[in-house]
Amino acid sequence: MSVRPLPTSTPSAEGVDAAGVHALLDALEAAPDIEPHSLMVLRHGKVVASGWWAPYTADRPHLLYSLSKSFTATAAAFAVAEGLLRLDDPVISYFPEFDADITDPRSRAMLVRHVTTMASGHEAETHDQALATDREEPVRGFLLLPPDRDPGTVFAYNQPTTYTLAAIVQRVTGQPMTDYLRPRLFDPLGIGEVAWLRDRTGRELGFSGLHATTDAIARLGQLYLRRGVWEGERLLPDEWVAEATRSHIVNDDGTWTDWAQGYGFQFWMSRHGYRGDGAYGQYCLVLPEQDVVVAITGATEDMQKVLDLVWSHLLPAFGAGPLSGRERDDAALAERTSRLALPPAAGKPAPPERAVAFTPNGGVCEALPKLTAVEVDAEGRRLALVEDGHRLELRFGEPGWTVTDGPVPAAVSGGWTDPDTLALDLALLETPHHVDLTCSLTDRTFTARWRTQPLHGSRVRAMHAPRDSV
Repeated sequence: MSVRPLPTSTPSAEGVDAAGVHALLDALEAAPDIEPHSLMVLRHGKVVASGWWAPYTADRPHLLYSLSKSFTATAAAFAVAEGLLRLDDPVISYFPEFDADITDPRSRAMLVRHVTTMASGHEAETHDQALATDREEPVRGFLLLPPDRDPGTVFAYNQPTTYTLAAIVQRVTGQPMTDYLRPRLFDPLGIGEVAWLRDRTGRELGFSGLHATTDAIARLGQLYLRRGVWEGERLLPDEWVAEATRSHIVNDDGTWTDWAQGYGFQFWMSRHGYRGDGAYGQYCLVLPEQDVVVAITGATEDMQKVLDLVWSHLLPAFGAGPLSGRERDDAALAERTSRLALPPAAGKPAPPERAVAFTPNGGVCEALPKLTAVEVDAEGRRLALVEDGHRLELRFGEPGWTVTDGPVPAAVSGGWTDPDTLALDLALLETPHHVDLTCSLTDRTFTARWRTQPLHGSRVRAMHAPRDSV
């Protein structure tokens, strides 16, 4: 299907001071611990600023990590509206085959509402325990873990709660969530292709693993901002949106300010508005008071800092009405956002004159244990990563970023930092992740490390949106 572009406008026409957007861009680019990948700002339903830092582009899906949870909750909303699911049903009622196994009264009292609001009664994350208890059926593993307190009385950010909600949705609809959401959400909103990681049961994960574009994030935020209405058509019940975006459970853990404002139906409450978010800085910020949606993708371990920069620089830019005489400011911002780029790694092209194979320094690459060899061709323009018996071939050696569109879309920058050292930055373009790779001609060894640690395995060849084959 063809994707309908979102309507656009200039910042000043929608009461947005372009200087505030510039200030946010300046701050994101100046922060050494934040790598921005994309930014979209919608005001009054129109895109007033958008940009992607090369080598990231608007058309590529990006791993959303836990921002996936907000899409899972939206799937649950449709199932509730269609009478397939009820929030006040016991979770165990949707899994009658486990009924004899689940004997703990708190587990049996757990309602769909409780897993939707991260209030299962467990006081901490149970993901690893649930898998250790039953790897073949994580829902059963989760339900076999007795809650510490009565369901509904305590918050814990807990992946199996969302996984269980997703499992229920997929069970009652008889479909993967991507298929169920296609005619109900994705097509009506004009969202293009998406893909969701699955586990060994064949289920889409629900709590993580969705790959979608920044544009898709923005559209979901706009649907919730308009309280379930899209282009005049009601898609979600107003009551659902109201319940999903209010606090149901206190979650003040005494740490990050924007993670202590309460939790809704797979949405976080914020100091301003509410949001869906995912590891390493994937954001859907909804600001009803300002009539604004902000979509962000990136790579950072300091997620609070990104929000702090939005509150400090962008939030004050939203005025009450149009701003006159700002055409040059608007044009300057549009020009800037059209040429955003991440700085490439330093290095010079220096062909090794013959093909060279490098093996892990120390015998095994600890960060990427399946990576057994790195090969560079005689012209110094092609790189092959040999991982678990598979070869991933990438181009490099051009100025800036060299993009390879293949099974694992990637961009490589860097080069020879001295006659014996090849240092490369590998950006895995459908994820937040990079590999820093250094090869030594002296001893024919390499070292490699993840800049941010992937949460769904550490194989480079898995760093892409799910496809039929790789």
